[in-house]
Formats: sequence, structure tokens, C-alpha cells
Amino acid sequence: MTPTHTDAAHVPAPYAVPAPVHDHITDAIKAPDLLRLSGNVVLARFETLKVYAALGAVRTLLERGTVKPGQTLVDSSSGIYALALAMACHRYGLHCHIVASTTVDATMRAQLEVLGATVDQMPPSEDLRLDQEGRVRRVRGLLAERPGMHWMRQYHDAVHYTGYREFAALVDRALPDVPLTVVGAVGTGSSSGGLVEALRGRDRDVRLLGVQPFGSVTFGSEGFSDPEAIIAGIGSSIPFDNVHHDLYDTLHWLDFRHAMAGAVGLLRDHAVFAGLSTGAAHLVASWEAARDPERTHLVIGADTGHRYTDRVFARHREALDPRTLKPHQITDLADLTPPWSAMEWNRRRYEVRSGGAGPVPAEARAVSVPAAARAVSAPGEARPVRETDPLTLSSDPLGVPPQEAQAR
Repeated sequence: MTPTHTDAAHVPAPYAVPAPVHDHITDAIKAPDLLRLSGNVVLARFETLKVYAALGAVRTLLERGTVKPGQTLVDSSSGIYALALAMACHRYGLHCHIVASTTVDATMRAQLEVLGATVDQMPPSEDLRLDQEGRVRRVRGLLAERPGMHWMRQYHDAVHYTGYREFAALVDRALPDVPLTVVGAVGTGSSSGGLVEALRGRDRDVRLLGVQPFGSVTFGSEGFSDPEAIIAGIGSSIPFDNVHHDLYDTLHWLDFRHAMAGAVGLLRDHAVFAGLSTGAAHLVASWEAARDPERTHLVIGADTGHRYTDRVFARHREALDPRTLKPHQITDLADLTPPWSAMEWNRRRYEVRSGGAGPVPAEARAVSVPAAARAVSAPGEARPVRETDPLTLSSDPLGVPPQEAQAR
């Protein structure tokens, strides 16, 4: 392939200011590199996106006196939050205990252990729902045994929004005076939600497009099964209180094959080695940007592609051609259709009921979302408060139980 961007116009001028020398690695890697993929698509490429969340949360909890130096922080994670929390604990003199998903690989586990984290890893499982529920039960057991631990509750504690204000300031400076569409995996809700809340607080014209896998309760696709899905961090089998549904303008649901097409296409066309959630967001942003050329589309690239090497990139010859793919456009969750559906969400409220749907047989593909498992209300209506979730002890609108309740 012919090299690009080698002419004199692209040779960088000498730095006007010296490069910073950081005191800790988290300062060096927390901010993304911004890369223009096309005229109206920009990628925010992170090494580990959740460093912003972990640093902001830990710093805020220390400032409030909620946690003290030397205390142990514990949480459940499928990967990148675990590493971010371990690095934040390393920086601030705290102990770290991770209840890790079965998807956490040997490379990630080794990093966590060298950083001093205690790692409880779930046994191998093909069912990510059971993996996630098991992790939360294990955290509750640890809190009962050791009540001095602090449960970070990345799924529910709004303190994880605080770190993304810094990311919003960076985006505001880098992409000023343009209408923005942020495209990213929904996940725990903190990254896309924290960024967009902060940007809208700066009076920016910002739309939010969320990306979900089939099989997640977060936006009503729990009636589906995607046997190849390994994107553990972008959906959920339990309700997350940090997902504020009324922040989202549009939702896209993609299967593994489409996320793989986006990830392989990103590497092939732009030399960017990124994970599956980034690939899914890239595919969605490319399709949306062609339909709305007046807006700048910002793709959230949460992590690198290393943990997907064997399952995705080694199979690159199997990847679908992104140029041939398009979503099935729907107006109701009952019409969700794999492998890719898109729906205008229009910042509506949504109640994910406690417990969600039961396990789905592997052969299931196109089961309508049960009416009892969803409740969508019109814009402007009060946010529903669900009953206490037995898995998370969540009972208030943000699902943040008092500290003394954690050990119950």
C-alpha cells in the first residue's frame, strides 16, 4: 500500500512548548489521541478509556473523606476498568481488589497482579450474564467478610461521571464551534454520558449515539442471543443506574460479525488497532456521517485491540466488507432485528426492570422483547425509580446505597 501524508506539508514544526514530564503514568495515558478518519469523523483513541473514570472517582472519594489512604477498593470488571482502577490505587496509595470477568486474559491479569491488585477471576463461562451476576455476588460476599472495603460500584455510583469533565474540556478545545455527534458503546453509561453531559453543560450542540450488543438488558435486546459475542463491556445482563437513557438520541444494536467488520476495517483503512467496541462505533459513525455530513462525528475508541487478537484480528479474512453493511431502521423495540438495527431514541426515559429476562437458549435469534421487560416513557416524564435490585442493593434514583448497607 502506498504511504500517505509524507509530503512536506505534513512534516511537524518544532514544538512551541516543551513536552510535559508526568509524575505518574495515568497522566500520560488518560487523554486520547484525536485522529481524523474522514471529513466529518474523528476518532478519540484511548489506550485505556476508563482511566478518566477511575482517577476522577478515586480523587473525589478521597477529597470527600469517603475513603482513606491505605483502604481497599473493590469492584467487578470485564477488563479496562480493572486496569484503570489498579493504576488509580497505585497512584493514590490504596489497595485494589478486582473480581474479574472470565474475559480478562492472562496479559491483563499479569498487569493487575504486578500493580499489587488482588484478582478474583470467575471460572470459564460461555454465558456472560451468569459471569456478570456471579461477579456481583462475589463482591457482596467480600463486603460481608471485610466491611472496611469500599465498593466502587462503577455500574451505579455517579462519581464515575466526574472524570469525564476533563475529557469534555479537551474535546471542546479540539473541535470548537461545530455540531457534534458522539458515537460510543453504552457500557456502564459513565463515559458517553459523562462526556455528553459535560459538553451540553458548555452549551454545545451535541447528539449522543449509543452502541449496544444483542443480548443486553440496557436498551431492551435481552431477548436475543449472539453466541460469538465477546464484547463484555458494552452491554449488560443486569440494570446499570449510571446509564441515563434520556441522554441518548439514537441507538444502534450490532452483532459480533458487524463489530468485527468495523474493527478490521479501522485497522485496514487507518492503521488503528482498536477493540471491538471501537470497531462497532466506527461502523456506526461511518454510516451516520454519510447521512448527516454537516455534523462532526466523534468516535469513542475505548481501548486497543490486543485482547481481541486471536478471536478477531487473526480471522481478518473472514471479516465482512463494511461498505456493504447497513442497519435495519426501526421505530419500536419490538421490531429489533439482528444483525444490525438502528432506532431514533429521542432522549426518552426507560426502565430496566429488576432481574431482566431469563437466560436465552443458544439457538434463539429473533425473540421479541417482552412488554413486561420494558417501559419507555415520553420525554419530560419523571425518571422511574425501580425496586431494590437484589444483585446490587440499588434503591435510590442513582442506585448508590449508603456505605453501611454495602456489607449487608
